[in-house]
Amino acid sequence: MTSFGERIRAGMATHGQLCVGIDPHAHLLAEWGLDASAAGVREFGLRVVEAAAGRVAVVKPQVSFFEVHGSAGFAALEDVLAAARDAGLLVIADAKRGDIGTTMDAYAQAWLTPGSPLEADALTVSPFLGVGALDGTFDLALHHGKGVFVLAATSNPEALGLQRARHEDGDTVSAGIVREVSERNARTAPDGEWGSLGFVIGGTVDWTDAGLRPFAPVAPILGPGFGHQGAEPRHLGERFGFLQEAVVASESRSILAAGPDRLAARISERALLYRGD
Repeated sequence: MTSFGERIRAGMATHGQLCVGIDPHAHLLAEWGLDASAAGVREFGLRVVEAAAGRVAVVKPQVSFFEVHGSAGFAALEDVLAAARDAGLLVIADAKRGDIGTTMDAYAQAWLTPGSPLEADALTVSPFLGVGALDGTFDLALHHGKGVFVLAATSNPEALGLQRARHEDGDTVSAGIVREVSERNARTAPDGEWGSLGFVIGGTVDWTDAGLRPFAPVAPILGPGFGHQGAEPRHLGERFGFLQEAVVASESRSILAAGPDRLAARISERALLYRGD
């Protein structure tokens, strides 16, 4: 079984580093001529999947925009997840789950178990109840060839007080998260392979301010903040250094605002900017 780290590495080598977010904001639904309903978000998601297939390696549905429509919204999300995976796309479920014990284990089972209605290839998680509280999620993901993206350093100002607080050893909270998760990758990823336990590090985050340092082994970095929020492909090297090739550069509004008729063309345009060829 090929690990998630190696699958996303191969996918980005073929299609580039752009990840298309599936974020059916109410205003986008209106602009697309769709209702703000479960049926609307389902149609929106399926159209994005169709446009993204063959043009990028990765899509990232934002779970909250489906969850707001209750059980029907989750059913719509199930259809979008299945369609994306059937189209050969790697799917990151952006749910940011974080809990302890069997509760966290149940979240992991819901999103990372093969055959689950909500099956995705990877899940975003929160480590702020302790990285160790995620060990069951890490184990399940690795067992099934899935991935996990751990929140490490985000760009929202509300997070600065927590993420940049310092441990007794002088490391920031963000740096400590990266260190602990990287230790787990070092124990589980074969030499030369990417780890499957990745990080969420904003595309506009200053690594020096966040106390971050390059890490090993290499693991995928989900980088929100590209496109509409200001980060651009030219910033990959200056922000991420030698780890730039591991960045899954997520764009949503900058692509989705093109509307359904221009969506495929916009994805192709933006994807080209993230390709190394």
